[in-house]
Amino acid sequence: MRATWSRSQTTKPLFKASRKTIVITGFMAVGKSVVGQRLARRLKRSFVDLDAAIEQREGMKVHEIFSSKGEPYFRTIEKEMLREALGGADKIIATGGGAIMDEDNLRLLRETSLLISLTARPETLLARAAAGGSQRPLLQGDNKLEKIKRLLRQRETAYGQAHLSIDTEARSVDEVVENILQAIEQSDG
Repeated sequence: MRATWSRSQTTKPLFKASRKTIVITGFMAVGKSVVGQRLARRLKRSFVDLDAAIEQREGMKVHEIFSSKGEPYFRTIEKEMLREALGGADKIIATGGGAIMDEDNLRLLRETSLLISLTARPETLLARAAAGGSQRPLLQGDNKLEKIKRLLRQRETAYGQAHLSIDTEARSVDEVVENILQAIEQSDG
């Protein structure tokens, strides 16, 4: 399966996508950070992992922020940090999985950047999250697979607003990066 442009983009191609900031979104454990880092190296751009930037600013891990200050506090900081990250020169930004659930964030990302959504099956996301070993605040407790499915349903419309969607299922990081580069080349052509 190749990368696919969202329906809204088939009628209005991106203008010089290669010159825009590229934002990678998608569910937790889909590969946003690793794909973003590799893409940044290939395009010789700086890379911003939004969750890592928040952790640095707050002096604690995302799961600690969620548990000590709550999700609303985290989302407020996330919104501020996203706007900061979008300033300056073109770069590659990996957002947290819920960042585009905020309508203002989604609108800003669609207007100012090439927004790419990475996807995978819920079972794959669960396996990747477990293999990663990090604590996922929204997956605490039992029935993790059902929680992933529920969150994906809630986020489906927002993820569907991305300019480009790439299924990472059975694809290497390099293959995903190549799909992105090909899509950028096609949009600039």
